[in-house]
Amino acid sequence: MPKSTQLITIYDQQAFKELSRWQRRMKRRPSLLNKLSGKVQSRINNVIPEQVHAAITTAIKQMTRAMIFGAGITTRKPLTDVNLEGRERKVMQSIKTYRNTATAEGAITGAGGILLGLADFPIWLTIKMKMLFDIAAKYGVDTSDYKERVYLLHIFQLTFSSQKHRNKVYSIMANWEKEQMLLPDDMNAFDWRTFQQEYRDYIDLAKLLQLVPGIGAAVGAYVNHRLTSKLGKYAMNAYRMRFATLGEFRLNQ
Repeated sequence: MPKSTQLITIYDQQAFKELSRWQRRMKRRPSLLNKLSGKVQSRINNVIPEQVHAAITTAIKQMTRAMIFGAGITTRKPLTDVNLEGRERKVMQSIKTYRNTATAEGAITGAGGILLGLADFPIWLTIKMKMLFDIAAKYGVDTSDYKERVYLLHIFQLTFSSQKHRNKVYSIMANWEKEQMLLPDDMNAFDWRTFQQEYRDYIDLAKLLQLVPGIGAAVGAYVNHRLTSKLGKYAMNAYRMRFATLGEFRLNQ
């Protein structure tokens, strides 16, 4: 992470007030509705054959690993010598660009029936991952570092998880400077099963509606727009939290 010796600005104060509100939401206990939804989804998952779960887990694992740890995404040069406001103006422009791309992609695949609707999954996943890499670089993060790429996976999990699992992921991210020292050398040790199941459970209903003729295009555009924006916002606060944890921005509470 970049080091800052600049004075705290009004923008910094507003950004970290927003961060504080976001952190409270991340630590919020699951509501009754969250718990009921989780139980229903668990029952559905129990009905699905283990072979199906294993196949989906493997597909998501290989796809995500190829993008995160392979050559699928070009590592951008970290942005340096720019204050928080300057960084976040660039970040918000990137989010807007990727969001618009995802919206158009969702509309096109949603209008194309079941086959194109199924193609939306890997395409949209690629858009989201590329956006995370872009955002990280604008916060001055060197994503050629394996540990920083794992942090991106945690941002992804935090965004697309139940509140119960979100509490666990947030706890790890809030203590990242210590937690990253415990990371396994072998990425196969990462909990891919939970990763894919939480992600799939979170977006299942919306993506099923995208396959319905007549409304698929509208649903695809809306869902991709909303959830891509959400991922971008979560990423912003996740990196604000890193700045704050490292003591690079000290605010008067």
